[in-house]
Amino acid sequence: MDCDGVLTDGRLWLTEDYDEQKTFHARDGQGISLMHRAGLRTGIISGRKSTAVERRAHDLKMSFVHQHAKDKIKALDEIIAAAGVSAEECAFVGDDLADIPPMHRVGLAVAVADAAEETKRAAHYVTDMKGGRGAVREACELILKSQGRWQELMRVFIP
Repeated sequence: MDCDGVLTDGRLWLTEDYDEQKTFHARDGQGISLMHRAGLRTGIISGRKSTAVERRAHDLKMSFVHQHAKDKIKALDEIIAAAGVSAEECAFVGDDLADIPPMHRVGLAVAVADAAEETKRAAHYVTDMKGGRGAVREACELILKSQGRWQELMRVFIP
């Protein structure tokens, strides 16, 4: 997935030391954790670089983090090779124009509700939730439910 506009609402707070602060939604984190509990791996491909992204990805135990990725296809290809899967077995969640090439490459392309119109047109699925407001959680649920794994994961929460 992309980060800015997907895991965040797209706003950037620039610090005096040239880093960025970002706000992440807890439900997106829970969705990512559920994906991991189901044995799936997640990652971020971002054109920007931020210690906040490194920390969030580390906290969520994400497998792949490519920051300052000016060529998102190259980063995606590296992830696919490292994971030992095909592009068809991958999903990508995006919000803007730079996300369209990886969305065209994967088996499931998801755009967040407030994505650019061109990005929405490239998607197989457009979330009801906006970026940074639960869109990633929605995408995680879509994947887990389509694989028939959602009920098994809910047994931890709902007896």
